[in-house]
Amino acid sequence: MRIVSLLPSATEILFDLGAGDDVVGVTFECDHPAEARQRRIVSTTALPAGLSPSEIDAFVAGAVARGEDLYHLDAGALADLDPDLVVTQDLCAVCAIDVDTVDGALQHLGCRAEVVTVDPQTLAQVLESVLTIGAATCRSDTAAGAVAAAKARLDVVRRRVAGRPRPRVLVLEWTDPPYSPGHWLPDLVEAAGGVVALGASGARSSRITWHDVRSAAADLVVVAPCGYDLDSASGLARQLVDDGLLPADVPVWAADANASWTRPALRLVDAVEDLAAVLHPAEDLPAPATLAAVHSSKSRASA
Repeated sequence: MRIVSLLPSATEILFDLGAGDDVVGVTFECDHPAEARQRRIVSTTALPAGLSPSEIDAFVAGAVARGEDLYHLDAGALADLDPDLVVTQDLCAVCAIDVDTVDGALQHLGCRAEVVTVDPQTLAQVLESVLTIGAATCRSDTAAGAVAAAKARLDVVRRRVAGRPRPRVLVLEWTDPPYSPGHWLPDLVEAAGGVVALGASGARSSRITWHDVRSAAADLVVVAPCGYDLDSASGLARQLVDDGLLPADVPVWAADANASWTRPALRLVDAVEDLAAVLHPAEDLPAPATLAAVHSSKSRASA
């Protein structure tokens, strides 16, 4: 089978299920595992490099208002690869190429590839998408095992934090302007033994104000800007602290959003485990790898 993945999360899942050797095409963002970088890139972005969060927000808003595509599909590369299966999404035109663009390109090229669309909006649906991809690649048993293992890890966390106080957690999915979390991010907070201060499971992330942030009565702030790694997110979080935009008496942590927070793949479980370790240090959970402390303060989150 020859597979083209147009989602970084789908690429991760395909490799996790042992289908990496079948993956022949990926996006410019597919960087995990490292082997994915050896595949042909079939989609790129119109977003210029080196923009600040506010510049990215302005560029995206302008492109959407003008009806312009944020991602470009290399139809020539797609034709050369002659895939049997293309994995894409129909959730967010800001995140990746959507299914309509893929269908149109395949029809134009006369390609008969099967198109599988995965649009998870909650943590449970992310795990379901693993099963969907497993079925499409004839790896249903492997997918079922991977999902069972992920659920077992989540159950361990839930048992460890059961009955403990649940701190209020404010996750910032973007920083300039600020956005509250959407989709599966609130589920990660709940699974880790916290309460979401702003945002709702399965809903879209929403633009908020700094007044909203300061009024959220959060015990802990997690800065998890979509597409940013841990170092970059830490820099943005420190700037927010230095600028006095976050409550001074609340601990601030930065998240490796690009790896384990905003990509809907199995590594979301890593984020749950790491956040639980921060929220409930008395449980002696492993030190977090996808979170870094930026600002410490005595708060209810560490009580």
